Amino acid sequence: MSVSDPVANLQALIRCPSVTPAEGGALSTLEAMLLPLGFTVERMVASEPGMPDVENLYARLGTEEPHLMFAGHTDVVPPGEEASWSHPPFAAEIEGDELFGRGAVDMKGGIACFVAAVARHIETHGAPKGSISFLITGDEEGPSVNGTEKLLRWAAEKGERWDACLVGEPTNPDHLGDMIKIGRRGSVSGRVTVSGVQGHAAYPHLADNPVRALLPLASALMDPPFDAGTPEFPASNLEVTSIDVGNPATNVIPARATFAFNIRFNDTWTADTVKAEILRRLDAAAADSPLRPGRKAAIYEIVWAERPSHVFLTRNNGLIASLSGAVEEVTGRVPQLSTTGGTSDARFIKDYCPVAEFGLVGQTMHMVDERVPLADLEVLTQIYGTFLSRWFDNALPS
Repeated sequence: MSVSDPVANLQALIRCPSVTPAEGGALSTLEAMLLPLGFTVERMVASEPGMPDVENLYARLGTEEPHLMFAGHTDVVPPGEEASWSHPPFAAEIEGDELFGRGAVDMKGGIACFVAAVARHIETHGAPKGSISFLITGDEEGPSVNGTEKLLRWAAEKGERWDACLVGEPTNPDHLGDMIKIGRRGSVSGRVTVSGVQGHAAYPHLADNPVRALLPLASALMDPPFDAGTPEFPASNLEVTSIDVGNPATNVIPARATFAFNIRFNDTWTADTVKAEILRRLDAAAADSPLRPGRKAAIYEIVWAERPSHVFLTRNNGLIASLSGAVEEVTGRVPQLSTTGGTSDARFIKDYCPVAEFGLVGQTMHMVDERVPLADLEVLTQIYGTFLSRWFDNALPS
């Protein structure tokens, strides 16, 4: 197998059933691709009490600066009802001009194309005038505890330093060349509980209904808006994601009521300041929301999710210009520089070097019949190859 062919690379990776947290042979397959190119490959297993161990891979070609990292993941989400697929999810079958399989888009396709781009770069230009590394986790689609964050720390403790990173997540909404991600919003989640006094619905004077206070508290977090957005980010947005009283009976006033929420916030805020604003709103709403008219103000408890995601924006012109220029040169499109969408492992990488994200079109990711056009694999390989040349030219002193 020639690793300069992205289609063959992707078929080999898809045929590894690497559903989180299983390695499934995907990292071994990637290692077999990288070793003939001259990479030194290390496999690192991360552990955490109460969680399954996760295998990760770090590979480096070259020892000199500048050092470019490509980051991504070989783990995939479960295929769901396999009978619903028109092709088996791990068969990597081609029909017409499309390749089907779980991970085709998210994100084994990006890895396959970057391997092919590096192989072609070596064939055409020889070894890079610097270093290229692959930082690949098996825990991106899972809890992200034993993955990129620990792999970065492990590599940094061994002395690894990076000048820039490209993450191969699917970033394009409709066509290759639409969008480069240059940052991500922060994310904070929490759960609010209001306690009352359980009682018979026909005798409300003997009870305190926590739902009466819970609804105003939830509304206070959703309105008014937290901000109007910034030039680089959309407006911050909080959504109440569940409301629960755990009460199957319609004639019983519940003892407690709970709602969960998540906010995606821009760089107007930090995780700490957005938490402070949420508490301010809850305190104000609770003071005005007794459990029954004429009774004392509601008392609430809040439990924050353990791991907030922090907002970031990449301003490194060498990375952004090299990637944007490569996209425009190959596709003719000027990509939008965006901070939309959810979180990614770039939130960990930004603490070590400038990071941008660019990969395939994401329309079928996580769906039944996830698939990618064969032509897109070739175009993405060309974009990555052009980016490699441009980035090393820009990063090296003239």
